[in-house]
Amino acid sequence: MEKQHVFIVGSKGIPAEYGGFETFVDKLVQYQSTDEIQYHVARLSDRNDEFMYKGARVFNVKVPDVGPGKAVLYDLIALNACLEYCKKMDFKRAPIFYILACRIRPFIASIHKAVEELGGVLYLNPDGHEWRRSKWSWAVQKYWKTSERAMIKDCDLIICDSKNIEKYVREEYARYDPNTIYISYGADLEPSVLADDDEKFTGWLDEKGLRADEYYLVVGRFVPENNVETIIREFMSSSTTKDLAIITTENQSLYNTLERKLHFSEDPRIKFVGTVYDQELLKKIREHAYAYLHGHQVGGTNPSLLEALASTKMNLLLNVGFNREVAGRSALYWNKIKGSLSQLIADCDAMSEQERAKFGRRAKKRIRDEYSWRYITDTYEKLFLQGQE
Repeated sequence: MEKQHVFIVGSKGIPAEYGGFETFVDKLVQYQSTDEIQYHVARLSDRNDEFMYKGARVFNVKVPDVGPGKAVLYDLIALNACLEYCKKMDFKRAPIFYILACRIRPFIASIHKAVEELGGVLYLNPDGHEWRRSKWSWAVQKYWKTSERAMIKDCDLIICDSKNIEKYVREEYARYDPNTIYISYGADLEPSVLADDDEKFTGWLDEKGLRADEYYLVVGRFVPENNVETIIREFMSSSTTKDLAIITTENQSLYNTLERKLHFSEDPRIKFVGTVYDQELLKKIREHAYAYLHGHQVGGTNPSLLEALASTKMNLLLNVGFNREVAGRSALYWNKIKGSLSQLIADCDAMSEQERAKFGRRAKKRIRDEYSWRYITDTYEKLFLQGQE
């Protein structure tokens, strides 16, 4: 049987250690249920060889360190490698090129033309509103925005992992009549393989000065648009006796800025606990959080939110469309008005175990019905094999 060849470019590659797109690609090949699809996955590396991983052909792409433009160059080198590979083959089915994120504006028209000459099709996942991220300068934000526009115009299908992102694409770029489809990101419902008394977990708690089920939890990049400042300020103004554990990336500049503004180091409840890359340990930490606090306001379906809904009983989310779309009635919501989150923390502290468990059951059902990796990968396989319906 002639296989459908799918070339995936834009993630750092698999096996995945950390990262949304990386985890997505890893799960896509892990849960593959048909022999009709052959995945080819680009991987950022200091080598140029290839290997097989869970049935997928992974090809390493060596990219010179050219600073901020490295990600753009990586995508281009990877896409050209895919095109050259296809030219050597005699595929009976039109190859699919799936680009993750909108980085290559100046080159997308020529890439699209080359794909068409091969008889292939070009798919795009635009990710979230990258151009809104505060870490970028005005010039970089403008580049991201214009790159998004050009790539949506020149791709055959836009795959959105959020209904809100799909709505935005269709409205913002209506003049191009974009061909869109919604397929979400996914999450696992399996509990951590670590026991509650596993030394890896209990040792981590002891090291960080935390007690199981007695901490609120934040997981995510330490950037302004994740509203860590609001979370810390509101937590400090609350009367809860529980701790706030913040698992995040290093950003010393933002850390120092928030310390000058909030003086959170004077509150022993506020604990920056570093990063946790061990996924089983991270899942166990989520399972034993009293509640999860989510302040992300930029992007589509956020992986850390799905993982929290799959593992944590109580979830308190910033009230924006992306988060409401994902969690629905399985979470409670706060806004950035003074007192909103601190009051919600007080309400959460007052909840009985039965009330929190009810929210936890709702959250897991939400994941099971709409966001399980099995459901997501089956949907992708249907799309890749049959096209959009």
